Amino acid sequence: MTQKKGVKRGVTARSKMLRSGYTTGACAAAAAKAATLLLLNSGSAVRGSEDLQNIEIPFPDGSRATFKVHNSSSTMQDAQQGAWASIIKDAGDDPDVTNGAEIIAAVTFLTDSLPPFPPNGFVIKGGNGVGRVTKPGLSLPVGEAAINPVPKKMIQEAVTEALRQAAEPKGDSDGSKSFRGGMSAILEITISVPDGEELAKKTLNRRLGIIGGISILGTSGIVKPLSSEAWTASITASMDVARALNLQEIVVSAGRASEKAHMRKYHLPEEAYVMMGDYLEFSLLAAKMHGFTRIHLCAQWAKMLKIAMSTPHTHVKHGALNVKEAIDLLIRLGFDFPEDMEWNTAREAFDYFISVYGFEPSLFRKLCGAVKNYAEAITGGIPVVSHLASYREEILVSSE
Repeated sequence: MTQKKGVKRGVTARSKMLRSGYTTGACAAAAAKAATLLLLNSGSAVRGSEDLQNIEIPFPDGSRATFKVHNSSSTMQDAQQGAWASIIKDAGDDPDVTNGAEIIAAVTFLTDSLPPFPPNGFVIKGGNGVGRVTKPGLSLPVGEAAINPVPKKMIQEAVTEALRQAAEPKGDSDGSKSFRGGMSAILEITISVPDGEELAKKTLNRRLGIIGGISILGTSGIVKPLSSEAWTASITASMDVARALNLQEIVVSAGRASEKAHMRKYHLPEEAYVMMGDYLEFSLLAAKMHGFTRIHLCAQWAKMLKIAMSTPHTHVKHGALNVKEAIDLLIRLGFDFPEDMEWNTAREAFDYFISVYGFEPSLFRKLCGAVKNYAEAITGGIPVVSHLASYREEILVSSE
């Protein structure tokens, strides 16, 4: 895949230039255009078509990018002509679970379609490996394939380009209305991902009610490495589902281990759990905006210390934990640490305290109280219950 007309291919992270990539939505659009061109060629050249090895498509911001077609073929089934093409997703340097996945688009003429015809003369569907929406609250209605609005629009625009190229020799103003000697036809475009169902197990799709595969995602077509877009979108989507199910309280967790600890003890509905990662302030403000009446905040020792120290974003790139300042805070809360000792990590200090003094719930509850106070300053008073999770996936103590 090559850059075209302003598509940024890298962002700087510390001293290394990280390579950007493309979303599943962009790959689906490129595959759909390639399959459409192959279908319309039908053995004869379509004016202005690419060589079907490299396909150029438009992006929402007006830029363009070229994708290498991985595989393609014409098909004939039940006397219906069709074609398919695939693109291998390149997520750049972003740790995306769908990186390397094959995104396939199959395109078929539906000559027996009856009015009213769909807009633009084609239908977009989800095939094998593309999930289906089963819960309310997302940007798609229940029952539809998980192909989000922006990717769907990108597919429409890419296929429309192919249709116009086919129509130009005949002088048609709208290539989607007539093919093969003027016969009225609809194009059915089916997006599939061969290993999508397995990949979906590594995502939050099932919790969001997206069953049977991955989602075809993207708001710009570009995957920016290590960006916050995927995290914050996931947080918002999780809360959308929780509100659509009329849940009044949610749990925001720093990681899977702390989330499991809360689940085992409190057994709230699965949809109440939101993985916030390091996006503390964003999650709390999003929970406030969604109108939840109670928020549980669950994290392990080091993250809890950072939050208690009024840290809105707990990722190390926003600042490593200052262990000395953390110890000073703990001493003010009543913890007893020798003044002449230095600590490399928060975990080292935790292990020392437990080995010398054992676990004293009242002291650790004070830490949870400090976390609660900071979190409620962000939520504007919406009650927050903070929970300290152990390294063995258990809740050690809570603020109440």
